[in-house]
Amino acid sequence: MKLHELEVSAGSRKARKRVGRGTSSGYGKTAGRGQKGQLSRSGGKTRIGFEGGQMPLFRRMPKRGFNNINRKEYAIVSLSDLNQFEAGSTVDAQALLDSKIIKKQLAGVKLLANGKLDKNLTVKVSKVSEAAKQAVEAAGGSVEVI
Repeated sequence: MKLHELEVSAGSRKARKRVGRGTSSGYGKTAGRGQKGQLSRSGGKTRIGFEGGQMPLFRRMPKRGFNNINRKEYAIVSLSDLNQFEAGSTVDAQALLDSKIIKKQLAGVKLLANGKLDKNLTVKVSKVSEAAKQAVEAAGGSVEVI
């Protein structure tokens, strides 16, 4: 086989549709766009959310309150989730990710006092509730707010 003998495999390429090239081509006159209407015109697409002149849904819905675009979301961890760690170990965001207690890294981790903690652990989190802090220290562990 030589370079000039190479050919494209059969059926791998389709001929492009040549529209507006006379009626006998099958795509003449209206060029496959039908007769009239918005989609037959050039630039006949509408913007997202356009409802043909009807008041769009996102404008009909009431808007209340304030959504802070700079808000911080924290991954929530309960005391009962920490029982799967070995006694004396250090629990931080990476350890929680590795053990699949939290799904992804957010702005930080907040520890809440849901359930009971049976082991002494060193917990390093961004935020902690007062009851959770007391429960960890009652179990013999310590809490570091980072």
